[in-house]
Amino acid sequence: MNTDWGEKSTADLMSRYVSKEMGYGVPQEGWRICLAHEFKEKRKPFQAKDVSLSNIWDHVGLGIRYLKWWYKKTQVEKKAPFIDMFGAQPLRQIYGAPLGGIGGGTITRGWRGEFCRWQLNPGMYHYKTVTANQFTVCLRRGGQTVYQQVLSVERPPTLQGWNWGYCGEYAFYHALYPRAWTVYHLPGQNVTLTCRQISPIIPHDYQDSSLPVAVFVWDIENKNDYDLDVSIMFTMVNGSGQKDDKSGGHWNEPFHLEKEGEAVSGVLLHHCPPLNPYTLCIAAREQPDREVSHQTAFSPKGTCSSLWSDLITDGRLDSPTGSSPPTPRGDKVAAALAVSCSVSAQGHNSLEFCLAWDMPKITFGSREREHIRRYTRYFGTKGDASPSLSHYALTHYRQWEKSIEEWQRPILQDKSLPSWYKSALFNELYFVADGGTVWTELSEDADVSGGMRSEDGGLPAQPAVIKEYGRFAYLEGQEYRMYNTYDVHFYASFALIMLWPKLALSLQYDIAGSVVQQDPTERLHLMSGRCSPVKAKNVVPHDIGDPDDEPWQRVNAYLIHDTADWKDLNLKFVLQVYRDFHLTKDSQYLQDMWPICQAVMESEIKFDLDGDGLIENSGYADQTYDGWTVTGPSAYCGGLWLASLCVMCKMARLVENEEKYKYYRDLLDRGSAAFDQLLWNGKYYNYDSSGRDFSNSVMSDQCAGHWFLKASELGEGDYQAFPKEKIQTALKTVFDLNVMSFAGGHMGAVNGMRPEGVPDRSSVQSDEVWIGVVYGLAATMIHEGMWEEGMRTAEGCYRTVWERLGMAFQTPEAYCEKGIYRSLAYMRPLSIWAMQLALNKIRAKTTIIPA
Repeated sequence: MNTDWGEKSTADLMSRYVSKEMGYGVPQEGWRICLAHEFKEKRKPFQAKDVSLSNIWDHVGLGIRYLKWWYKKTQVEKKAPFIDMFGAQPLRQIYGAPLGGIGGGTITRGWRGEFCRWQLNPGMYHYKTVTANQFTVCLRRGGQTVYQQVLSVERPPTLQGWNWGYCGEYAFYHALYPRAWTVYHLPGQNVTLTCRQISPIIPHDYQDSSLPVAVFVWDIENKNDYDLDVSIMFTMVNGSGQKDDKSGGHWNEPFHLEKEGEAVSGVLLHHCPPLNPYTLCIAAREQPDREVSHQTAFSPKGTCSSLWSDLITDGRLDSPTGSSPPTPRGDKVAAALAVSCSVSAQGHNSLEFCLAWDMPKITFGSREREHIRRYTRYFGTKGDASPSLSHYALTHYRQWEKSIEEWQRPILQDKSLPSWYKSALFNELYFVADGGTVWTELSEDADVSGGMRSEDGGLPAQPAVIKEYGRFAYLEGQEYRMYNTYDVHFYASFALIMLWPKLALSLQYDIAGSVVQQDPTERLHLMSGRCSPVKAKNVVPHDIGDPDDEPWQRVNAYLIHDTADWKDLNLKFVLQVYRDFHLTKDSQYLQDMWPICQAVMESEIKFDLDGDGLIENSGYADQTYDGWTVTGPSAYCGGLWLASLCVMCKMARLVENEEKYKYYRDLLDRGSAAFDQLLWNGKYYNYDSSGRDFSNSVMSDQCAGHWFLKASELGEGDYQAFPKEKIQTALKTVFDLNVMSFAGGHMGAVNGMRPEGVPDRSSVQSDEVWIGVVYGLAATMIHEGMWEEGMRTAEGCYRTVWERLGMAFQTPEAYCEKGIYRSLAYMRPLSIWAMQLALNKIRAKTTIIPA
């Protein structure tokens, strides 16, 4: 679906590009922006002052309790709070595609070329642009240097001996994750450089996708009538811009590695803090017509003119032998690598670099246990893998690209799909790697069963899928640092189950093992002010821990609400179990999960207070709409409950348990009738059944249960929970009110809308747009044949985030119509893959989708 407002926003990102050069091999589809672009709208993060007067009274107690907890955490324990209401990240409209595979840490390179976001220590971010980390080009003709330029638009106060201030109007950035391209036309030189960035993010690949590496291929086009010698220099600081860069004891050394007929050389930057030491590596492939040279160590402060002069003299670096001495406290050290080649008149050539990092053993904030990263299965745990990693990357990246292109091609070439969707689908996938992600080996003494063995209705101590594919965890968000937050993973999980299904199943086994655990320790819960046990038995945890503590060891880091407030988590577990089985056909998984599903459903039954087959809510039970109180059955939890009963009926039949089938069938029949009677108003399902002033608000996510049924090819015939005509009428109402009556239909679906067409402002979050919820809503519409409505709904979010607000590669949890956003770089928008699943299923039944 092409719209005028969409075309305008896309064109605006490139409006300042003055060159006609479009680069070498840059694809048509993706996110494209001129390096000179400036975003006009500057938003602020949500803060306590943004709570409306009408909602302040409801949150006074929470505010006081949070302040006490925050003070204890930061000032007494000296730790980072997993949600820091006083330290929200300001919006920096600079980020590009992150570097690296899954679970080994990430380094983000901004769209202007800066290395600016770092997640090497697991789950912990810092946002520091390291000025000296740059690419520089040197052009030589007839033995003389005619042009030398740092490929950066910045003019920093340091390194004044370098030539900064490249004109951004002659360059653009293009992202189609996991690859990105930066095209630099060199003014007055008739030369165009295209830097292609490749990370090994490859669906259904569980080896190369784990590698902490990235490759940069520089394609050089010489449009002159004479030959040129071209050098590219890559400079990198030993560290990541943190204080420990100056802690002393860091050192660099050159290396050369030859095996299997291929040689690479470069510099190793050994970073030696007491916790989680690592080695950075910059490397290049040696070839007969390329010259690789290096500078082992230089100081990235002052003018640094000697390094500049070294390159400008002859297009190469001095290449000293031997290691640099360890840095004294207070000093930093950097390294440089240059690769040179000749480019004939009207010709083309290319240069290749690799950036790798090796932190094989990781310790979380509690420092209780040492974890081994997944990639070490192939490259060892000794911390000496950087040369081998870079060698492997430089000799295999073409194979990676072939796999990536084969995966993406059918979607990119599908003319019925709009360009914005293709960009969103692949670029939102950045969070699988850059979501604080950890992917570790299962230790020999680990027991993921929670202590209840298979014969007692539990799990194996070491399920085969975890032994073979490891443990996987990702954060709710870069600012909401809780691993595997389950109510949000419910949405994001579509990306994993479709692309890395073994990781999705591994995560499910970890969650299932925690279900049977209990922790009777009393803990104060900040929302209610009451104390309750940390973890009740047969209840799905909110999350599996905080990276500043010890994930997997102590579940449920969240303490805003207590366990009883999260009735939807059990239901989301059951729905995911069946969807995952449906997509993988893993019968052992179904057998293992069946008793766990029965246990969590029984823990839900107690909330059927009047015996009508429909669970009731109390307190803050629905989703995570803080402050949006629910009383009695609700559209959201009630819908999830009915959908869960549907899949329990289906699973009972699959495991040939007719008694359980009849049990869940009876609940489903009675519950469906009660749901319809209590909540259907003729146009949509009311928010809840309380009859309060806002109980008839239109909730954008009211059909979430039906969505999961359709994703699992249920929802009809014997496994129908909701009448088809009512679902379609409800979705039409949501589209008319929550989408088209909000912000001119250009910003997606607001969470809550009043029937009269104004946003519901009864809670802190009811007037927000949740991008991940919108993508799930769009998927539901597509399942129901509302293709145009679904695409229009999702398009508003993409245009707002990526083209208007400058939030590329940091899609937030939420934004309001004006002024603010909340929680940058969030898990839930991975739900866009649910749209692709819906499209796949529709295509399997029909041959035409509207263009």
